[in-house]
Amino acid sequence: MVLKIRLARFGKRNAPFYNIVVAQARTARNSKPLEVLGTYDPIPKPPPSGEGKPIKDIKLDISRAKYWLGVGAQPSDPAWRLLSMVGHWLRDELGREYGRCAEGKIQIGLLEPKYHGPA
Repeated sequence: MVLKIRLARFGKRNAPFYNIVVAQARTARNSKPLEVLGTYDPIPKPPPSGEGKPIKDIKLDISRAKYWLGVGAQPSDPAWRLLSMVGHWLRDELGREYGRCAEGKIQIGLLEPKYHGPA
């Protein structure tokens, strides 16, 4: 079973909103995923302080993303870019480093893990 980390599109026409999901590679884009890792809103919003450049919003459950990457899920190109912005996948196949986003361009919100395990 080949797994992909990819984006599932939601929202209205000209107002996209994406879920970052783990799904089987052969299923359709908006079919039911195995797990939803987070969300991505590509429409720039004004910053909370009211000053500065507009920001995009990424929310991601880091521990689950690391787990799925660890068991062999392959991210699609757009999902790979989002993961590199958060800083989890810092190198590509050629060894070039990535993961540094431009200051003030993207707001990253990290989700709390759903399950902490036995103490």
